[in-house]
Amino acid sequence: MNFKQEKDFFINSYSLNYLDSIQVYSKRFIDLLLCSLFFVFVGWWFFLIVSICIVIESRGPVIFKQLRHGRNNRPFYCYKFRTMKYDPSRKFHQAQKNDPRITKVGYFLRATSLDELPQIFNIFVGEMSIVGPRPHALPMNREYSEKIGRFMCRHMVKPGITGLAQAKGYRGEIKDEKDIHFRLTYDLFYIKKWSLLFDFMIIILTIKCLLFNNEKAY
Repeated sequence: MNFKQEKDFFINSYSLNYLDSIQVYSKRFIDLLLCSLFFVFVGWWFFLIVSICIVIESRGPVIFKQLRHGRNNRPFYCYKFRTMKYDPSRKFHQAQKNDPRITKVGYFLRATSLDELPQIFNIFVGEMSIVGPRPHALPMNREYSEKIGRFMCRHMVKPGITGLAQAKGYRGEIKDEKDIHFRLTYDLFYIKKWSLLFDFMIIILTIKCLLFNNEKAY
């Protein structure tokens, strides 16, 4: 099935709260409000400090951007703080534990998940949300969409900085098919059961995971 066929099948099979336009507008308003408050009170000076640290340690841009699939499979550039040694000719290769490409500043940023914070700019322009299925690099999506049915249905909604799968501990390196199957299951469950309250619960679970179950952040 192509994406439209998969999407129609998914919509016809389940009741989707995400299709409620009032809730969608409310979600967008909350995304903009929380990101604006964060940037005004914390983000601007935190981004400055991190940028200086990255520039001092290694040459290259402060922000790393990578093409990923967004809503309805539209590619967009997802922003992160650069955490690896700069190599413009490097092909995509998923980060692994003790990866020699990761810088010292990058190790700290990845271990605390602070490298994801520039994605608030993706939120400002409407490409992402605070909560939603995590976007994958295009090569990963091509690989798994060929192996797993309805995999691209994850892209019925905007991707998020965090998601239900990540809040449940399924984040970081994908070591086997079990990892990606569990992520897909949680992502599709989130889309079916989404609500504003659910989003806040996922944010709380994400904070808990970062504090007490963050061994997969590398």
